[in-house]
Amino acid sequence: MSQAAMALSLGGITFLLSVIWGGPLIRILRMLHIGEQIRIEGPQRHFTKLGTPTMGGWLFIIPILIMTGVLNLVSILGELNVLGNSILLPMLVMLAYAGVGAWDDWLSIRGPRRGQGMRGRWKFLLQTIIALGAALILKYGLQPPELILPNLPVVVDLGIWYVPVAMFVVVSSCNAVNLTDGLDGLAGMISATAFAAYGAIALLQGQIFLVRFCFTVVGALFAFLWYNAHPAELFMGDSGSLALGGTLGVVALMTGHWALLPLIAIIPLSETVSVILQVAYFKWTKGRRLFKMAPIHNHFELSGWSETQIVQRFWLITLLVGMLGVALALV
Repeated sequence: MSQAAMALSLGGITFLLSVIWGGPLIRILRMLHIGEQIRIEGPQRHFTKLGTPTMGGWLFIIPILIMTGVLNLVSILGELNVLGNSILLPMLVMLAYAGVGAWDDWLSIRGPRRGQGMRGRWKFLLQTIIALGAALILKYGLQPPELILPNLPVVVDLGIWYVPVAMFVVVSSCNAVNLTDGLDGLAGMISATAFAAYGAIALLQGQIFLVRFCFTVVGALFAFLWYNAHPAELFMGDSGSLALGGTLGVVALMTGHWALLPLIAIIPLSETVSVILQVAYFKWTKGRRLFKMAPIHNHFELSGWSETQIVQRFWLITLLVGMLGVALALV
C-alpha cells in the first residue's frame, strides 16, 4: 500500500470510529447537563443554541489518541512500521491543550464564573507552559527544519530564538482556532482543511508518520462535522478548539513551513486580527466600534449573512489558500 493510501485509509477508519462514538457521547453530555452558554451581547439567533451539548472536542480527540497511540505502540514493538515516535509530541500537545480547554469549559458551565470560564491570565499561563515544553522538545529533541521559506534553497537556522518563536506559533495558533469556533461547522471545516494541507506538505517532505497523523485528524474532524453541521447537535468547546489550534501549530513547526501558517490558516488569523483591531479601536475612540461585533464572523452575521453562507464562504477561502500554501511549499 502506498503512503498516501495508508494515510487516507487511517483517516477513513478514524472517521468511522468517531461517528459511532458520537451518538453515545451526545447522550452522555445531555445526561450530565453539559450545555453551551451563550453570550448575551451575541447575535440573537444564537440563543436557539442554548443548552446544546458542548465539550464535544472529545469526540475527535479520543479516537485520534487511541488510533495513533495503538499504532505507535505496534510500531515501537516492531511488528508494523505504521507510526513513529515523533508523533508522540503532537499527541501530548493535543491532550494537554484538551485538558486546559476541558477545565475552562467545566468552569464556564458549573463554576463560580459561569459563562466566563477560567480567568484569562491563568489560561494563557497554562497555554504558554505547554508551548514551552513543545518548543524545547522540538529544538533539542526532534530537531525539525527550523524555518523553510519559499524559493529559498537553504533551511534558516534561528538558533536560540527558535524556542520563543515556536512558543508564539503554538500559542497564537491555539487561540486563533479558539476564536474561530463560533458558528456551526466553522472551526471543524477550517481545521480539517489546514491539517490536510500540512499533511500534503509533510508527504512532499517524506515525513510519512506526520502525514498519517494529519489525515487521522482530518478523518476524526469529518466525523465531528457530521454532528456539528448546522443546526449543530454538538459543539467542540474549548477542549476541542484549543487542542486543534495547539496541535496545528506543532505540526506546522515539524514541517519547518510554519511561515505558511498565516496563509493556510488565514481565517483564524483574520478572526484574531479582527478582535485585536476591535479592542484597540474601541479604546482609542473611547467607545466606538470598528466592526459590528468581533470576531469577524459575527460582523458578517449581523450584516445579514446566514450562518451557512459564512461557513461555506470561509471554508472556500481556506481551501483556496490551502492549495496555494502547498504550492508554495513546492517552490
